[in-house]
Amino acid sequence: MNLLDKFKVGLAKSSKKFSVGFKDLFSKKTIDQNLLDQFEELLIQADVGVEVASNLKEEFKKEKIGKEIKDEKEILNFLSEKVAQILTGHEKKIEELYKNSPTIIVVSGVNGVGKTTTIGKVGKFFKNQNKKIVFGAADTFRAAAIDQLELWAKKIGANFIKSEQGTDPASVAYKTVKFTEENKIDLAFIDTAGRLQNKKNLMDEYKKIFNVLKKINPDYPHETILVLDATTGQNALNQVEEFKKIAKLTGLIITKLDSSAKGGIILSICKKYSLPIIAVGMGEKETDLHSFDANTFSKALVQS
Repeated sequence: MNLLDKFKVGLAKSSKKFSVGFKDLFSKKTIDQNLLDQFEELLIQADVGVEVASNLKEEFKKEKIGKEIKDEKEILNFLSEKVAQILTGHEKKIEELYKNSPTIIVVSGVNGVGKTTTIGKVGKFFKNQNKKIVFGAADTFRAAAIDQLELWAKKIGANFIKSEQGTDPASVAYKTVKFTEENKIDLAFIDTAGRLQNKKNLMDEYKKIFNVLKKINPDYPHETILVLDATTGQNALNQVEEFKKIAKLTGLIITKLDSSAKGGIILSICKKYSLPIIAVGMGEKETDLHSFDANTFSKALVQS
């Protein structure tokens, strides 16, 4: 199965909102204002966001209004092309995360987004490139989070740094970076607690991690990745907004696209924040995390 086929399978629920809705809508041949309004509403329902939906409607109006449409494929091809234009330039390959040895990466996200699993998958990617990896369990609020990350470390053969549950997360980040420097590790992934972005005390702890890393080396961390769950739809925008107040985000990983009918949220995020998408997750297997590709994603999302 090639990458496009994998994306089509993973985005099946999201693409259904596009393909089925638009096929029904454009069963009539001539485009008028009423149809354009329905076109915009379908896009909003697909979670592309109000601004993106409005822009797409206006572009469609300029190109197609008053003209006859041969079939719905013409509409889907138009959408695929426009979606690709929005997303192009927001790609950042997984391999680009590795800057030099050591590369320090902080991974953030609220509970339940698949953050720890994502760390395991990205770690596996670099392990396959013969890089030395360490995972730092700075999510010290839940014993289960520490245990889960340790399982991934054992599974892929990564080093692992932890402390007791309830320990200051910043101290674990400190230990992880020091271990990284002393043992010539290539990449360190620091897992942070699943912060609820409206909990000030937890966000203060998150901020402290960055303060400690900067004291060790002003260049640390080299990457700050935010993991988002596609099933949350527009709520993902709120998470980006809050996390970027604490630290400069350098990329996003979108998980659970295979479980979601809200894949259009990626357009909304890219349009509003211009953050690169590093990878998308479409399953639980180690091989189900893929570097983001705008053209492949757009074709799969629209099923053009």
